[in-house]
Amino acid sequence: MRVLFAFSVLFALSACSPPPDAPRERIVVPTGASFNQVTDSLTAHGVIGIRPWFKFLARVRRLDREVHAGVYEFPRGSSAWLVLTSLAAGKIVLVRFTAPEGLTVLELADVAEARLKIPAESLIVAADDLDESEELGLARTSLEGFLLPETYEVREGISARELVRTMVEEFQRRWSPGWDARLDSLRLSRADLVSLASIVEGEARHDEDRPIIAGVYLNRLRRGMPLQADPTVQYAIQLKTGERKPRLFFKDYEIPSAYNTYLHPGLPPGPVNSPGIKSIAAALYPAEVPYLYFVAGPDGRHVFSRTAEEHNRAIARIRELQKGGTAQWHQRGKKVVSPRPAPAGPPHRPPALE
Repeated sequence: MRVLFAFSVLFALSACSPPPDAPRERIVVPTGASFNQVTDSLTAHGVIGIRPWFKFLARVRRLDREVHAGVYEFPRGSSAWLVLTSLAAGKIVLVRFTAPEGLTVLELADVAEARLKIPAESLIVAADDLDESEELGLARTSLEGFLLPETYEVREGISARELVRTMVEEFQRRWSPGWDARLDSLRLSRADLVSLASIVEGEARHDEDRPIIAGVYLNRLRRGMPLQADPTVQYAIQLKTGERKPRLFFKDYEIPSAYNTYLHPGLPPGPVNSPGIKSIAAALYPAEVPYLYFVAGPDGRHVFSRTAEEHNRAIARIRELQKGGTAQWHQRGKKVVSPRPAPAGPPHRPPALE
């Protein structure tokens, strides 16, 4: 009975709530920090009042060795009981981080630096770490394309390596086991599939276009036609200059790169951005269509064609819709200058695939 009474008193003394308007303090618990160091930090920030009492309660609850590293947030004057419970449970501060679809590693690094304070260079290095790739089960020299675009709840102060691992593990978690069998029927490896999906991601602006675009590219692959995909050229330029070029001109299609699908047949050596689940699904289950060409209209929706002649007529119709009837028109932020008609055979220059 006395033990129960003593415990009740102990709980009552340690569970007092802070004032509702009490300012909040952020406490950083480094990896390897001792309980004394954590207690000193909590005391210095006014989170806890009586230091010896806090340590005594921790020993009684056997939590003085159960503190997890991370960033915590407590109101000043918090109850010792609540603080200890939070430290032992690792209830760290989480921040929401959204990685948009279609970003390359270079672009994702800039976003992570701006929103999570992760140095951009450190994320680029982490994504190119061969050991990390192998540890995650990916035989890749780069994790480009496998950092799944999604909204994540991550701990404040997360490292580049932790973020990369989190995004790759989410990619693996979302990859359905049944998709591997589907790859066999498409005669594509997982890396090939993600490369195709990244091109779809770079081209599509409306969901209904994604499986049709994937179908067009697969048709071209089966016929031995060059893909002539603008996102691959943009990626090649970014690899060379560090910047994605939003507007492509004729000279850009001559850039010497294995990623340039205007110069090299087949899929590029790897993904050219991080495709979202919708583009991955579209590449896995493309529409069965007879088309070999497409061009984007003013609203971003594509017009699909079977032949080069149909394609040229579609381009002409779209140009008529442009203000002033100019031969230069904007497509998803790119200005494509292409006054010449598409050739009769497999195209080797724009506008075969705009």
